[in-house]
Amino acid sequence: MPRPTRRQFLANAAAGAAATTIFSTVRSEAAGANERVRVAVIGSGNQGKRHQLSLSTLPDVKIAYVCDIDQERLSEGVARTGAKAESDLRRILDDPSIDGVTIATPDHWHVPAALMALDAGKHVYVEKPCSYNFQEGQLLVESLRKHDKLIFQHGTQSRSSVGMQQAIGLLREGIIGDILIARCWNWQRRDTIGHQQPSKPPKGVDYDTWVGPAEWQPFQANRFHYDWHWWFNFGSGGMGNDGVHELDYAMWGLGVEGHPTAVSGVGGIYYFDDDREWADTMQVSLEYPSASGKPRMLIYEQRLWSTSYPYNVDAGAEYFGSKGKMFLSKRGKFEVFDDNKERVEVKLDGSVKPEVAENQQNWVDCIKSGGTPNAPIEAAFQTASAIHLGNISTRLGRTIRFDPHNESIIDDKEASAMLSRKYRQDGHWSVPSSASA
Repeated sequence: MPRPTRRQFLANAAAGAAATTIFSTVRSEAAGANERVRVAVIGSGNQGKRHQLSLSTLPDVKIAYVCDIDQERLSEGVARTGAKAESDLRRILDDPSIDGVTIATPDHWHVPAALMALDAGKHVYVEKPCSYNFQEGQLLVESLRKHDKLIFQHGTQSRSSVGMQQAIGLLREGIIGDILIARCWNWQRRDTIGHQQPSKPPKGVDYDTWVGPAEWQPFQANRFHYDWHWWFNFGSGGMGNDGVHELDYAMWGLGVEGHPTAVSGVGGIYYFDDDREWADTMQVSLEYPSASGKPRMLIYEQRLWSTSYPYNVDAGAEYFGSKGKMFLSKRGKFEVFDDNKERVEVKLDGSVKPEVAENQQNWVDCIKSGGTPNAPIEAAFQTASAIHLGNISTRLGRTIRFDPHNESIIDDKEASAMLSRKYRQDGHWSVPSSASA
């Protein structure tokens, strides 16, 4: 194709993406738009602090409660927000004045807290990944079908970035042709969690509630605050921690929907010598059906010990099409190359660097208007399924075949058992009622 025509096409595509983004971020002017939404922040740790700070910048939000089982973190959250302190989320859910909750807890609490909030009639914003395992994701989808008037938003804030929306719009318009493969990566040098032994919980910590629905394990400092990410019982590893963001916008740009049909992962603990259980190194390939009838591939790469990352960013995604390549990163980088490997200059109206406040504002706007949020449950569960199936394949060291229609693993009992979990033997008030123990 002659270059002037190509350039004109790109200019038109960019203009079209700017005029009509894939998801609306326009503020609602509907009735009640001037009312402040009363919100409770569940969790006052690393991401909970970000929720408190970002929500505090939104003029139409009132943070009414902060909730945490650690009294020190709870006090810090109250000092930041001026909200009421509460250590038991059930009392918050009993308060009829609360419109919605944001959930920034460890992964094993995401779905139990969300289900209780939905049953109490509260709108829900839940951090990534939306579920600790595949079955709990199914429970969340089922609950939202029942509570279809409530607004659910997922903490994949790239979905509310104007620049990201426009970049994905360009892919939809065919800027690099037919997209066959998306590759994303999560490379960074994490700290060791060392070797430790069980001990008494710190003073002011309700550890029993922290464990909640999970199988009981005694307190151990290196599987508590933040380090819980690296333990099977509480987290979903690097793929479910930071990798979820790249998987989300990689899958979004690839244009696939639903679950993969085949997942092949290899990896393990290659670098660290500590107590962690989840892999520090992973290479996962997922194959998806497409509308064209030809499969699409999503590749995830994880190195939690290296700073020699692609494009000099620890996190990003590449899209490979029949007429070129696009590179995107939540770190604010964006590049397009044509089929001759020459860079194509395209200007976006906004940054591709996402902000939590943008995503939360979209959630609040949809609470007021009844609109569809930018990061709905369909996208959240799609990303979560990639994480859970990728983790299962890597742990077992073999390819798994998946039936997207029936949402089941084909002819592999060991892998199928890993779609769900065992809950506390002595029971707990937070165990989802429709989950199998």
